[in-house]
Amino acid sequence: MRVEQVTDPIVYHGEGPVWYPGWGGLRFVDMLAGDIMTLGPGGSVERRHVASVAAAVRPRRGGGAVIGVERGFALEAPDGTVTTLPPLWSDPGVRMNEGGCDPDGRFYCGSMAYDQTPGAASVYRLDPDGSVQVVLDGVTVSNGLEWSPDGSRAYYNDTATSAISVFDYDPATGLTHRRTFAELPDGGRPDGLTVDADGGVWTAVSNGGAVYRYGPGGVLEDKLEVPARKVTACTFGGERLDQLFITTSQENIDTREDPLAGALFRADVGVTGKPVRPFAG
Repeated sequence: MRVEQVTDPIVYHGEGPVWYPGWGGLRFVDMLAGDIMTLGPGGSVERRHVASVAAAVRPRRGGGAVIGVERGFALEAPDGTVTTLPPLWSDPGVRMNEGGCDPDGRFYCGSMAYDQTPGAASVYRLDPDGSVQVVLDGVTVSNGLEWSPDGSRAYYNDTATSAISVFDYDPATGLTHRRTFAELPDGGRPDGLTVDADGGVWTAVSNGGAVYRYGPGGVLEDKLEVPARKVTACTFGGERLDQLFITTSQENIDTREDPLAGALFRADVGVTGKPVRPFAG
């Protein structure tokens, strides 16, 4: 599995890659710049500023997108107009960080303290009617969240735990019965994650220059080395969803020693992903 560099180091803190044919392919965020990046032909990238922080983005069924912003959510209309919803908290020391949609079209986004205070974060769910629920609290660095192919389980990373959690999922009861799915070796810090069509769980390792693939039973099966140390997230894309796109970051990185930090990468990994689930609101 050979990793190919797609762009120059163009972002400070790349995160949240998402492939959606309705918006022409891959989008990801330069999170702390508040920008959404769109990958174009030949590796060109369009940058669009949407907020002070752009934590996560997902398509909406009716067009546009839902966005996790610094203290809550924003909605992008089909014409590109962005409306920020009322903030969910007032503490300037906490921001949104990463999210995704469940099989029923509800958008989740989790937070973190800028200084990574233990237990200061929560995971919020934006329902299609605009209501917001807290679905998990007492977390530290809320990160990757993705569902199994059959929708019965959800995988979740609180980076500070050095482990991937798994929940049972039901539309009525939501996320229940949290337990450990896999512990990363050598103090690895799990960041964004995705799930392939075979049920394998791929997690970025933010202190390891790698993406790990765990089988459905939680066994580490593959390690994909990335030529940038701070690997933040991954997703499947391409017309056949057979390419793994990988984001990286320059945050707290000496770019003289790590010159490709902030670049986007891609790899053919021999499996396919699942189409993104849009937000139903």
